[in-house]
Amino acid sequence: MVEQHSVRDESRLPSTPVIVGVIPGQSPRVVIEAARYAGMLGVGLVIVHVDVTRFVTYEDPDGYVHTAPIDLGAVSSAAQLEQIRAAAAEALAASTVEWVVHQLVGDPALAIKHLAERVDAKLLVVGTRRRGIGESIREFFTGSVAARLAHRQQRPILVVPQGQQVADDEDLWPEP
Repeated sequence: MVEQHSVRDESRLPSTPVIVGVIPGQSPRVVIEAARYAGMLGVGLVIVHVDVTRFVTYEDPDGYVHTAPIDLGAVSSAAQLEQIRAAAAEALAASTVEWVVHQLVGDPALAIKHLAERVDAKLLVVGTRRRGIGESIREFFTGSVAARLAHRQQRPILVVPQGQQVADDEDLWPEP
């Protein structure tokens, strides 16, 4: 395992990596599958967390991005990033793939798309959304990250199932 902690300087990111979008509490299967594909492709892995509680205020000429919180009561992005880093280290303990954790801000699909363009990513990996009414409402307003990525860029996308499978006759988005 080759681990680097959070990377602020994008020049330290591997070129042509596999990028995996993650959220706190997500199934480790998503990161494990992304690492497996990175290994098959012979490239590094960039584990990306997009902090949706912050937005970009301005960007310095050297590329440093200044952000501000949308909600001052939101969970600390540093705490979320540490949770992501710890989960990745545990999930990838047996992996030989070089990986880094990188945090972005704003809209997840657009942030991942722009990073993928900057580093010329080989593959994008995301997990399916969680089941539940809260996630259904969020997806109704924002759309699926996987679907939005599929329509806004040209790279292949691997969508990794999370949680339990749904029976063929079960409603995917049950009414409350």
